[in-house]
Amino acid sequence: MRSASISRKTAETDIAVSVGLDGTGQSKIATGIGFLDHMLDLFARHGLFDLEVKVDGDLHIDQHHSAEDCGIALGQAFSKALGDKRGVTRYADIHLPMDEALTRVCIDISGRPFLVFRTTFKVEKIGQFDTELVREWFQAFAMNAGLTLHVETLYGDNAHHIAESCFKGLARALRKAVAIDPREEGRVPSTKGSL
Repeated sequence: MRSASISRKTAETDIAVSVGLDGTGQSKIATGIGFLDHMLDLFARHGLFDLEVKVDGDLHIDQHHSAEDCGIALGQAFSKALGDKRGVTRYADIHLPMDEALTRVCIDISGRPFLVFRTTFKVEKIGQFDTELVREWFQAFAMNAGLTLHVETLYGDNAHHIAESCFKGLARALRKAVAIDPREEGRVPSTKGSL
């Protein structure tokens, strides 16, 4: 099983993450941010990743450090679990509907981190969660996982549905991209020989 654990401690957060790429979608999430817990639970379930995330952060200030640092640590865990990326499918994309919202997510496990995030929210908060933190989490995750990641919400009105379509879309596309392609016969899927 391709798996990894990461611990990350700063003056702002103390985080422990473990991920199994070939799991069953089991999760144990405690970030201190209810909405982020919900997004990571469905990320694990739809990606079929086994995921444990524990975040102790400076929530008395705001949710920014906890959300961003969670993305950093989870991205690092994914990168570590992928190892040298031998045999992975590498590329994947999906259109993910969530009621009235539709989001397109495209991934290249390239080792060249880059994020294009074309999603906007009509409100500043979903409950107590700042909607601008959705992009911050995706940025932190993509940079630390080594992904080229494009996320674009084609349309949608409800902020919860839009955010959920982004996280579910990432889960489903990543599930396909990390899958082992038997035709690769254990090779790294690049003419360069490394990713």
